[in-house]
Amino acid sequence: MNDKILFVLITIAALVISHVLVWLVFKILRKFLFKPHSHSGKKAIQKFSQAVKWGLFFVLFPFVEPRVSPEEWRFLSEMRIFKILFIINLSWILLEFVNVLKYYFVEHLSFDKQDNLKERRMITQISFVQKLVAVVIIIIAAAAILMSFDQAREIGQGLLASAGVAGIIIGLAAQKSIANLLAGFQIAFTQPIRIDDVVVVEGEWGKIEEINLTYVVVCIWDQRRLVLPIYYFLENPFQNWTRTTADIWGTVFIYVDHTIPISDLKDKLKELLESTDLWDGKVQVLQVTDIKETTIELRCLMSARDSPSAFDLRCFIREQMIIYIQEKYPSSLPKTRVLMDKEKDESSD
Repeated sequence: MNDKILFVLITIAALVISHVLVWLVFKILRKFLFKPHSHSGKKAIQKFSQAVKWGLFFVLFPFVEPRVSPEEWRFLSEMRIFKILFIINLSWILLEFVNVLKYYFVEHLSFDKQDNLKERRMITQISFVQKLVAVVIIIIAAAAILMSFDQAREIGQGLLASAGVAGIIIGLAAQKSIANLLAGFQIAFTQPIRIDDVVVVEGEWGKIEEINLTYVVVCIWDQRRLVLPIYYFLENPFQNWTRTTADIWGTVFIYVDHTIPISDLKDKLKELLESTDLWDGKVQVLQVTDIKETTIELRCLMSARDSPSAFDLRCFIREQMIIYIQEKYPSSLPKTRVLMDKEKDESSD
């Protein structure tokens, strides 16, 4: 058989063997070590196994190639393109391994339960560290590829003499980027915001959807996305409604006539709150908070397990209380009184 054909067949066989071996190893690992339940976790394992399959081939090929390759094809593994491909594959393996580690730690965490403060804290930190490590891996891989070229090495030596001036220029140019990166570290570990936190920022209500190395994405209630530089959350005031707990109080103001029986409205508020699952059973208060010439101001105070529930609860109480007043006390709705003095009218005649 022709040496070149034999070499190609052996190379293909090595590739197939490496894929089969890695498939078997990962099947065993998924069974005994890490069996992801989420779609994202399974996809991360699949991508990591693909990277390792090619990585095993790049490890085996330099041992097989000198023994089976034809004279004119000898030492392909020592060529620059092979080394570059090896670096790319190694960085791919490391990136996917870091991604698998991320899902290994967050797989059992869930936002669905009522008190998810611990989960949001851990996911925020792990996501930031994963992105930072990925950037470091890519930078090192790119530097290693460039250093494999003699021209790039010579350019680096030529620029070394002017490194001081270049460092100052780069430092000034990258001032905002460095500020963002340092702000990212502060946010990841001091955590004024976390993934899935409810915030009011720039007059908009929404949830923290992404915390990246340099910017934060806020998902506004109407599905718009507000993108802000990450240092914004260290330099500007904003509201975080879930900083320590997701519990929140809601208020409803009702304006009625002075003649309305307050005690009856208190009983009705209690009845309405007990009839809905939106109320968490902690706070329910109705008070007269102001008296004006034509109306009195009633404040209904209630608690809910999170801000979306609080919004729905406020709307529910507002609607039902107005309906109740319209049906039972229509004369106590706000009105303007006009008193006609009969004696003065007669004297004027």
